[in-house]
Amino acid sequence: MTYRTLHLEFTGEIAMITLSRPEKRNAISPEMIAELLTAFDEVEASAARVLILTGAGNAFCSGMDLEALKKLASQSPAEQREDADRIARMCLRIWSFPKPTIAAVNGPAIAGGCGIATLCDFTMAVPEAKFGYPEVRIGFLPAVVSVFLIRQVGEKRARDLLLTGRTIDAAEAHRLGLVTQIVPEKELMIAAQILAATLLSSSPVSLHMTKKLLCDFAAPEIDRELALATAESARIRSTQDFREGLESFLEKRAPRWSGK
Repeated sequence: MTYRTLHLEFTGEIAMITLSRPEKRNAISPEMIAELLTAFDEVEASAARVLILTGAGNAFCSGMDLEALKKLASQSPAEQREDADRIARMCLRIWSFPKPTIAAVNGPAIAGGCGIATLCDFTMAVPEAKFGYPEVRIGFLPAVVSVFLIRQVGEKRARDLLLTGRTIDAAEAHRLGLVTQIVPEKELMIAAQILAATLLSSSPVSLHMTKKLLCDFAAPEIDRELALATAESARIRSTQDFREGLESFLEKRAPRWSGK
């Protein structure tokens, strides 16, 4: 398949997906989500046993695309729910992918981009990488990612990150457990390849069954919480604060919150 927002390549038993919208800092669009899901299907059906994800240019993924954001306020309730469901499908697919996944975070990973980076089994990052969920600062809701984040860092730390919307550096992300290894920029892809080779030395059946078991432990709660999260993600889009937050962000001004 020909992709427009990413590149997919295979080298032996290693597949690599590169988010490829460098002029947009690899921002997420509906097209990118659809292509990511298709690429994951292609990798699963292939002989590849390990998947590496990275970003083109100086960013891993800066979050939602501005053009996509502009459309959110004018969407119908059905369209808003469909959009929330689309994001949930992407996150669930990354989290539950049956083959080991490695994120090679080469720059900022913000909002949905942070989700893509940290939902992988392993997250390697350059020291300059930034992570964060700034949704509350624009009147939005970090609903879907909260389902997974609370399991990764614990409730207290998840509340800190999600309620403040602050951006953290790679060192703090590593301390919190969102990043598994910090690697100098020139060594990032080499380190990812070395880790992939380590994984390839193990039994394919054992790796598959181990990951399936880990996912199965949490799957019932994940499914229930994602249903709640997507409903709340769609609901907040009908609020005045959401519309004001979105407008102020696009207009690059301070928001004037109404609390409604």
